[in-house]
Amino acid sequence: MDLLALADFNLVARHGGFGKASREAGRPKATLSRRVSDLEASLNLRLLERGVRTLKLTEEGRALFERSAVLLAQLDETAAAIASGAATPRGRLMVSAPLLFSQVAMGKLAAQFALKHPQVRLQVTTEDRPVDMVEEGYDLVIRVNPDPDENLVGRTFLRDRLVVVASPSLGRTADNSPVPVVVRGGGDGDQASSWELSGAEGQTHMAVQPVLRLSSLFMIRDAVRAGAGAARLPISLVARDLGAGTLVRWGDVRGPEIALWALYPSRRLLSARVSAFLDLLKEAFPQGTPEELASYAD
Repeated sequence: MDLLALADFNLVARHGGFGKASREAGRPKATLSRRVSDLEASLNLRLLERGVRTLKLTEEGRALFERSAVLLAQLDETAAAIASGAATPRGRLMVSAPLLFSQVAMGKLAAQFALKHPQVRLQVTTEDRPVDMVEEGYDLVIRVNPDPDENLVGRTFLRDRLVVVASPSLGRTADNSPVPVVVRGGGDGDQASSWELSGAEGQTHMAVQPVLRLSSLFMIRDAVRAGAGAARLPISLVARDLGAGTLVRWGDVRGPEIALWALYPSRRLLSARVSAFLDLLKEAFPQGTPEELASYAD
């Protein structure tokens, strides 16, 4: 198999078209098209469905892309390491991270990484949706309590937990009548009429009445600070308020622990770029506690 033709096919597949691939690589569109056609002819397979305005991978093309992308990346990294004489992090590093973690910490972490590794072009995107690492070209993703994926490996680098907090001006009712609360989401989300808490008094149920639905945890925290109602929030986001007394803690939310994972494609040779970013996460959160994440918040 022609490795150059395979590399051109991966370039086209990754960018979703010959035009975008041509602009990214600075190579003629006709050359890329010819290379891919030659690869299809050598394999006797159609790898791309070419429309007037769209281009899609066939089932065979997707399988080839998914299996060859990692191998080509390893070849590039090995060649770069040999050429440089050392495993110096270099090249592009694509990272996907969830919204809250990005808002709290990623700006400072990215700056530290850029200063420490100037030969790496770090690009971070913020999104809570699951991403396809191979198809979308990510080297590392950060996710909260991810589902198992046999194609990915990773490690937990941070743990958090949900607590119920409120302004000191908002008191819990003695007769257990519904407490005004601020919840995340819109529409019919979070219709629970009570929250289960654990605290010094053991397990308790608190009747609730949503009065605000907001899409951001930062917005919810600000609304709680203003006295609009109680809310369930990560302790890392309210640790400073609890310490200062601007918010009070009513109890812990029963449920699974919040674990942040750094995930990357399963491979024997981990790139120097990914290893360097994992090292940065370990340095930033050596114990993996909510308080360490809270230290990044303004």
